Formats: sequence, C-alpha cells, structure tokens
Amino acid sequence: MLVQTYLFFEGQCEEALEFYQQALGAKVEMLMRYGDAPDPVPADQIPPGSEQKILHVSFRVGESVVMASDGHCSGQAKFGGFAVSLQTRDAAEAQRLFQGLSDGGKISMPIGKTFFSPCFGMVVDRFGITWMVNTVA
Repeated sequence: MLVQTYLFFEGQCEEALEFYQQALGAKVEMLMRYGDAPDPVPADQIPPGSEQKILHVSFRVGESVVMASDGHCSGQAKFGGFAVSLQTRDAAEAQRLFQGLSDGGKISMPIGKTFFSPCFGMVVDRFGITWMVNTVA
C-alpha cells in the first residue's frame, strides 16, 4: 500500500508549484491543465475561464511524490488538521528548507534543537499548509 499527499489549492496551484520549486527544489513529473483534459470538464465543476488552471500535477520533493490540483477553482483553499513532514539528513538542509517555506508564511515553532531532534521547526506556508521540518538524528 502507498499513501500519498494530494493538495487542492483552489486556484493557486501554479503559484504554489512555483513556490515549492524554489523553496524545496520540487521537480514537476506530470502536469495537465483543465483545457487539455481528454474529456471536457463539466461546466458546473469549474468557473468559466479556468481552462489554464491545473487539473492535476505530480511533483517530486526529494524522494517523495506530491500531487495537487486547482480543484474547483473556488479561490478558497482550506488546509487544516494535518501537516506535511520533511525529514532532512542534516541541520543545514533543515534550515535552508525552513527558510524557504517561511517566505510569506508564519512560523509556528522556530527551528532549533529539541529533545527529539537536533533541528526541528514548524511553519505554515503562504498557502496555508503546515510543514514540519525535522532532522533525523
């Protein structure tokens, strides 16, 4: 069994993807826009003019694949009740990733040494996703 994260950005997927490419070094593996779908998307599923919004994207962050979409393009993404956890090999990598994710976001726990990790911190990025950055001891 494989469990993967699928994020719905409700109209901000392209912006989020560009941010994660810069902040995390994300690499796009596949991207399809609504206008490129082999079957037309029903008009009641997305607002008119959304043909260039992202229907589906899969991108690699380190060894993991994350999937995302603009969803119904409502403009109101709601992320809550979960966090995405990044496991790093060393504190320098953790600091770099945390700094990148913090740009335009809100730090909920400053990165630093804890009883369980030499380097751990939590940040809510500019899109509302909570990230836990953790160096594996």
